[in-house]
Amino acid sequence: MAENLSQSASRGASWDVPSVGPVTAHATIGASIVIKGDVSGKEHLFIDGTVEGSIHFPEHRVTIGRSSKVKADVHAREVVVMGMVYGDIHCADLLDIRADSHIQGQIVTRRVRIDDGAFLKGSVEIQRAEKEAREATKAAAVPSKPEFVVEPAPTAPVPSAMAAAATAESAKAESSNIQKLAETLARKVAGSGVLLKPVR
Repeated sequence: MAENLSQSASRGASWDVPSVGPVTAHATIGASIVIKGDVSGKEHLFIDGTVEGSIHFPEHRVTIGRSSKVKADVHAREVVVMGMVYGDIHCADLLDIRADSHIQGQIVTRRVRIDDGAFLKGSVEIQRAEKEAREATKAAAVPSKPEFVVEPAPTAPVPSAMAAAATAESAKAESSNIQKLAETLARKVAGSGVLLKPVR
């Protein structure tokens, strides 16, 4: 009995141990931290401090906090700006610019959301989704209907005097053939009331 109680107690204690994993859902650069250089990673990033250089998180979200000062080009799937950014922002999906934020630079994104009170100085370029762009390029590459051009077969060049003689001979032969045909028909229908007269 005592053994069973000790086993169940040890089992219960092991169930209460938290599983191993990330403590937070994103990496954080605190308010007192200053980073000069390139920042990159494969998880979400929250910046509350100062970053100078470049920020590269192509498959994740970068959130720039209210007390942050970022002097860097930002490349991310999603960017949320609540503080100050001096640099270009390249978003694969959504750029969310909150109230009282300050952005100075060029923006390239697929979608953008801007709150009232946000300050933006620079250019904004809205791009189509990658799938739509690929379909558009495929449609442009494949013509809708193939066009066929029929060209006459090339003929051997004939001197003008020979061409005139050949044309005259073929006209004589054709008229004699028509005359023979008319005479044959006139003989065959001689007994009928049909009158056939060869045309010369």
